Amino acid sequence: STEGKDEASAAENTPPRVPQGKVGERSSILCSGQFFFEYLVVVSLKKVSEGRYEPKISYQFPKRENLLKGQREEEERLLKAIPLFCFPDGNNWAPVSEFSSETFSFVLTNVDGSRKIGYCRRLLPSGRGVRLPEVFCIISCLGCFGLFSKILDEVEKRRQISMAVIYPFMQGLRESPFPAPGKTVTIKSFIPESGTELIELTRPVDAHLEHVEFQALLQRLSPHLILHIFASAVLERRLIFLAQELSVLSQCIHAVAALLYPFTWAHTYIPVVPECLLDTVCCPTPFMVGIQLRHLERVLEQPMEEALMVDLCEGKIIRAVGDEEQILPVKLQNEMLMALTKHNYNNNVLTSEQVNALVSEAFVHFFVRLVGHYPSHIKWGRSGPGAFQERSFCKALSSKSCRRFLKKFVKTNMFSLFIEEAEKSRIPPEGNG
Repeated sequence: STEGKDEASAAENTPPRVPQGKVGERSSILCSGQFFFEYLVVVSLKKVSEGRYEPKISYQFPKRENLLKGQREEEERLLKAIPLFCFPDGNNWAPVSEFSSETFSFVLTNVDGSRKIGYCRRLLPSGRGVRLPEVFCIISCLGCFGLFSKILDEVEKRRQISMAVIYPFMQGLRESPFPAPGKTVTIKSFIPESGTELIELTRPVDAHLEHVEFQALLQRLSPHLILHIFASAVLERRLIFLAQELSVLSQCIHAVAALLYPFTWAHTYIPVVPECLLDTVCCPTPFMVGIQLRHLERVLEQPMEEALMVDLCEGKIIRAVGDEEQILPVKLQNEMLMALTKHNYNNNVLTSEQVNALVSEAFVHFFVRLVGHYPSHIKWGRSGPGAFQERSFCKALSSKSCRRFLKKFVKTNMFSLFIEEAEKSRIPPEGNG
């Protein structure tokens, strides 16, 4: 369906916002005064021909009648793309009597570069006999997977009673302020038969980890493989992840993107590629994409440039460039391996927040050791932005293997964006203010 393809390409995907110096602060200020979410849509499958169904928005809250013309066009474009990302697995469906609900997310980029995240719960409406699954999708500019999963639990609970019970709950949520990191907001909600319920929604203390579940990665891949993937991502290569379940794809890809903190993946990023966009893998530019395993043969037939292909179900690499082991400086690579093997992350002794904090710490430490000296290599004039001294910055490290890595890393888009931001964000000395 070429029409669908254009809409999905127009909503080109990039990763969730990661706070990064001033940029992150600006984004969170934009969002903090806003609603929890922009809207909730229900995407249902409408029959087009025998065995073929097309995803369509069947319900939308709140209605979008009061938008200005320019906003309306932008909104229309996004609303057309949403169904494709809610049902990325194509048009071949059959009514079923049983279906395990699943949670996944996608990211849409507006023309102005701002991002919206779609949090999805795919479920089977209550009833008897065979029926088609539908997707409840909450669109928000706020990246907080755990919080929205909890909201979707509440939506699913109400869906089993009736659609009418969802409306007042979402209205209450829309009128509530989005909590600061570590804080809780309480929402009152009335359910027939059960009375008024108080629902507490808490944001994690560490805002840059609230869209992340590192456990998902550690359960499927060995620490060695995780480092190969990290090395490829750090040099902005092409990465393809394969799994059957949408939830596995979106969780694992968000986790890989989060390993790059305090840097941000700045290229094509599609946690679950809709079937009509499978030729994304032919792109000569860097990308990080998730593809359902049943499309593997079609993907392998595409004329692809070098890429790292990871099977998340089998926990193995299908295709590699071949130098992944040599990219990271050996000493730092061994330190990260030790950090990743030190805890038995899969024995459920640690909470997911503890796993997130420990894993993130190991990767942040890697960047601190390699690039933490960048502020002393920005030359400041009397006024205006600073100028980054790339040569002296690279030469400052005594280790030859670290210098070799750094020479490549400084050429990446993510490092350039980070330094550009640092050059603009001079903090005036005290007393000059």
